[in-house]
Amino acid sequence: MTGFLKGTATAMITPFLPDGGVDFDAFEKMIEYQIEGGTDALVILGTTGEPATMTEEEKDAVMRFSVEKIAKRAKVIFGSGSNCTAHAIKESKKAEAYGADGLLVVTPYYNKCTQNGIYEYYKAICESVSIPVICYNVPPRTGVNILPATMERLCEIPNIAGVKEACGNMEQICETMRRVRGKCEVYSGDDNLNLPMLAIGATALISVVSNLAPKKVKEFYLAVESGDLKKANELQDRLLPLIDACFTEVNPIPAKAGMNMLGFRAGTPRSPLTELEDAHKEIMKAALIANGMKVVQ
Repeated sequence: MTGFLKGTATAMITPFLPDGGVDFDAFEKMIEYQIEGGTDALVILGTTGEPATMTEEEKDAVMRFSVEKIAKRAKVIFGSGSNCTAHAIKESKKAEAYGADGLLVVTPYYNKCTQNGIYEYYKAICESVSIPVICYNVPPRTGVNILPATMERLCEIPNIAGVKEACGNMEQICETMRRVRGKCEVYSGDDNLNLPMLAIGATALISVVSNLAPKKVKEFYLAVESGDLKKANELQDRLLPLIDACFTEVNPIPAKAGMNMLGFRAGTPRSPLTELEDAHKEIMKAALIANGMKVVQ
C-alpha cells in the first residue's frame, strides 16, 4: 500500500520519573511541542522510547494516554515488534485496539532468522491486524537485515505501508527503492541520511533529532519537497552537528539529555543504559546553542 505516511515523524522518547514510573505530565508537554512544531506523526514505543525496559502495564498506559492526548492532531504509530512472533501479534492487536493509526514493527532481533523467516513474521502480524504496518530495518541493533528482494516480496502484503530504513547502506536502500517504488513506501530512519533518502523518493522522515528540533526538521523536509535544495542543504548542514550529538552514545541517551537541557524533564534512561557522559553533554549543549535553541540547564 502507499499513501500512509508523508512528512516528518518523531521517534518519541519516554520520560521516566525518578521512582521508575512514566512521567505523563512531561510526556504531554513533549507531545504538544511536537504538534506545535508541525510533526505529522508520533512514533511511540519504538527503540527511542525504551520499550524493552518498560512493563506491559506501563506500555498500555502510554498507548492509552497518547491516543487521548494527540486526539487525531497527528498520526499515532506504536512500536509492536518482538523477537517472538506470537508476542508481536499480541502487542500489535493491542495497539490497534487502543486506536493506533499504524504500527512500527522491528525485525525479530537476536534470533537471527532467515529472509523467509522475516517474511513469515511480517505476514503473520499483518494478517492479525487491519491497520498499516511499517517494517523497521535496523541491522546494527537486531542482527538481521531486510534485503531488497525480501522487501519487494513483503510489499505485496496489502497492509504493509513501507519500511523504515536504518541499515545505513545507501546502495542497498536504492535497490530496495527500485524494487518497491509505487507498491509501498520507504522512510528515512537515519537522520544523517535524510537528504539523500528524500532525493531517491522517501516519503517521510522518522527522526530522533526531531525530539529536540521538530520545527527545523519539518522546515528541512518542506524545503526538499518544494525543490529548494539550496535551502535544504543549508538546513541539513546546520542540523548535522545536532544529529551527530544525538548519536555520541547509543540512542536515546543523548536525546534524553538534550531534552533535559531544553527544560523538558525527560529524566534518565533506564538501566542498562546510563546518563550521557560529561564530555558528550558539552557537545550536545554546543549543538543546541548553534541551532538557536535556549539551553536552560
